[in-house]
Amino acid sequence: MSTSPDVLFRSFTLKSLDLKNRIVMAPMTRNMAPDGIPGRPNADYYAARAAGGVGLILSEGTVVGRPVSRNEPGIPFFHGETALAGWKGVIDAVHTAGGRMGPQLWHTGSTQGMSGWQPEGEVESPSGLLAPGTPRGVAMSDEDIADTAAAFAKAAADAKKLGFDTIEIHGAHGYLIDQFFWSGTNTREDRYGGATIKERSRMAAEVVAATRAAVGPDFPILLRVSQWKQQDFAARLAPTPEAMTDWLAPLVDAGVDILHCSQRRFWEPEFPEIDGEQGLNFAGWAKKLTGAATISVGSVGLSGDFLGAFSGEGSQTSGLDALVARMEREEFDLIAVGRALISNPAWAAQVLHGKSSELKGFQAADLAALV
Repeated sequence: MSTSPDVLFRSFTLKSLDLKNRIVMAPMTRNMAPDGIPGRPNADYYAARAAGGVGLILSEGTVVGRPVSRNEPGIPFFHGETALAGWKGVIDAVHTAGGRMGPQLWHTGSTQGMSGWQPEGEVESPSGLLAPGTPRGVAMSDEDIADTAAAFAKAAADAKKLGFDTIEIHGAHGYLIDQFFWSGTNTREDRYGGATIKERSRMAAEVVAATRAAVGPDFPILLRVSQWKQQDFAARLAPTPEAMTDWLAPLVDAGVDILHCSQRRFWEPEFPEIDGEQGLNFAGWAKKLTGAATISVGSVGLSGDFLGAFSGEGSQTSGLDALVARMEREEFDLIAVGRALISNPAWAAQVLHGKSSELKGFQAADLAALV
């Protein structure tokens, strides 16, 4: 890269979270926790990224204590004595390696996994829909929704007890919480539905509020959000800044400290019709509109985007000058790196020490093992 990466390596502090740099390991499903229990290979995998210089590690999605909350058999649990003991091994290994970490707490809703595996029992969602017009599973009752909020809160409290530094609630990519946001999968006529994104954010706000009550005021809560869905890559929950404020501001008011704003390519403007082709990205607008800290993410260090890589296309490393420029103008606070860290555990250290030429490009085959 032609410009200095120093801005990526400035410290960051928010409440009890104290990071040595601005680089976050993005959550990436690995589906390699036998019987839902993380073990030594999982701990070693995360510890290697901590040793490689990542400031904050966010775990792969790990599911809360609800029936049929995962869509693949190797997704880890974040409930139950045995699974939590496994996660204790993970966070201890990360701390020993000098890192900070939070689990991404998840419920997959009515989505289907890539392997075709079918869980026992019926999947749940706002309206019994996988996608607009596509039935799958059952619609959640008010009691189901309350129990789900309690399950997220308990998982967050357990994470704090285990020694994790933060938690992230997964509210993106067409999974359960995002299915409540999206009018295409939330056709409810009660208080959890509605014609506006503000109305459909009620369930997420209740999850956040329950989680905040469980962890106290000083433990940071992250929330991952996205416009796009795996069911519809072109979906947009908020077509205007006003709609984005209606969507995100109540969640910040409920207790979110950091919004993790997922887009396929971090350099793309969110509302180019307002501020042009070099305008603020999703994380930039979220920060501007809510005042919350934000994480940007999307194909960092790669020439190919998320979708192509996981269908088997390779990606080469690309320049980071655009990222540095956006961070120097404080468009967002942190940057999450995904696939580049699969192939390069020491990605952060290599960038810091000017060894970008040594970074190898991501290949989908790298997903076959925890290395």
